[in-house]
Amino acid sequence: MAVMGKTKSVLTLTGRVINEAVSFIVFSLLDLFDFLLCYVYKLADFFMEAEWKPCYCSSGKEAITSSGKILVSEQGKSKIVCLSSSKLQLEEISDTLYTRPSLVSEVSNLTVTELKRLKVTDRTINVQSCEKIKNGTVRSTFTVNSTIVEMLQGKIGKQQLHPIPRWSDCDCKLCISWTSSCKETLFVRAEGPKGNSQNKDKAREDVLFIHGFISSSAFWTETLFPNFSSAAKSTYRLFAIDLLGFGRSPKPTDSLYTLREHLDMIEQSVLEPYKIKSLHIVAHSLGCILALALAVKHPGCVKSLTLLAPPYYPVPKGTQATQYVMRRVAPRRVWPLISFGASLACWYEHISRTICLLICKNHRLWEFLTKLVTRNRIRTFLLEGFFLHTHNAAWHTLHNIICGTASKLDAYMDAVRDHLKCDVAVFHGQDDELIPVECSHNVKARIPRARVKVIEKKDHITIVVGRQKSFARELEEIWRNSSRN
Repeated sequence: MAVMGKTKSVLTLTGRVINEAVSFIVFSLLDLFDFLLCYVYKLADFFMEAEWKPCYCSSGKEAITSSGKILVSEQGKSKIVCLSSSKLQLEEISDTLYTRPSLVSEVSNLTVTELKRLKVTDRTINVQSCEKIKNGTVRSTFTVNSTIVEMLQGKIGKQQLHPIPRWSDCDCKLCISWTSSCKETLFVRAEGPKGNSQNKDKAREDVLFIHGFISSSAFWTETLFPNFSSAAKSTYRLFAIDLLGFGRSPKPTDSLYTLREHLDMIEQSVLEPYKIKSLHIVAHSLGCILALALAVKHPGCVKSLTLLAPPYYPVPKGTQATQYVMRRVAPRRVWPLISFGASLACWYEHISRTICLLICKNHRLWEFLTKLVTRNRIRTFLLEGFFLHTHNAAWHTLHNIICGTASKLDAYMDAVRDHLKCDVAVFHGQDDELIPVECSHNVKARIPRARVKVIEKKDHITIVVGRQKSFARELEEIWRNSSRN
């Protein structure tokens, strides 16, 4: 037994070393490839749309000194300074959008002192300027990012920076159906007693379902909705939404897909038109962050919170929260494959745009081939959710929600613990390789009353898909129990 244990340890260590070595080589090459793609897309955008598209890896340029604000970064936090007639909240823009050092430079930084290592150096992205010294006070160092400046200036001037859709986005009827509506609201699938505001009296309670990253409302409507009991369907109004930028919801090219924008759209599309005063929330992955933010914003409305695979990583003291979470979510490793995919989506702006160009723009072809090869309904709807988004939406949502809210989640958890009386249930797949089980235990540590259930032999997707009948019963029990309290 001792020999077998020692052999296993040696094999594990060897595998880890090989993974580290291969990952270093692969991601170093990807750094170079993404750099080259930057210029390819600049040329393509110029020829296709007659203008350059600002990107986050472009060389920074001097801030415009005329009227209007500029976006700066001070001590790792992004803020807006002097931007004409509107403003964004300080915490809405994640610095991970424009501070993503290459793997080679990051490894090199490990050899310097701890102080220098914590100062993220970005040679190609930002232009540094200094705040004027006031009364002899210590000067603060700022980082100006021209991409967000350009996007914000166009948005505040009520001009669309780019045509809808962009040349690299799909222009099929399904993807641009939202442009024909005079009112921009999310796509909402409502079921229950008539599912509309005029029939609220027939339903006693409401339930909001929020999907995760690169998904859609079909994650819920094709799994749980058909499996709820008749009693549940007559008791609850069920609302499943496509988040801003995903599925059949609007995909504005000038949006930064911030937390505020996502929450505003949920309120305008569900809470206000359906006159919801109290509700249960069920959320998966990235959707858990939006669920917590929504609960804190409307503390008297939420009766229960059910979180599936919440991406909650407590940030060590003295560590920059956004950068820490980005490295936990996307560790730049080739194995497991789901981590490799997350790393491509998070670290490489132009490679991820290329993937969207090949897959999302041609989603009709891929859907046809998928249906031709397999008639498995579950796989088909999962792929449809994966296809229906734009690169702009996915890129900004990933950084501004998962990474950008890293410093806020502790406060959200504390607010739920101290000021909300709602029930909190957390589910996690034991084999989840994208969001580790420890994240759910972290929620429990922060909110002691939260009930955590780890599902054996289930991963990030199969925690729902494949066990939808049993999970539907569990949800109904949670809602019944919370209503009694």
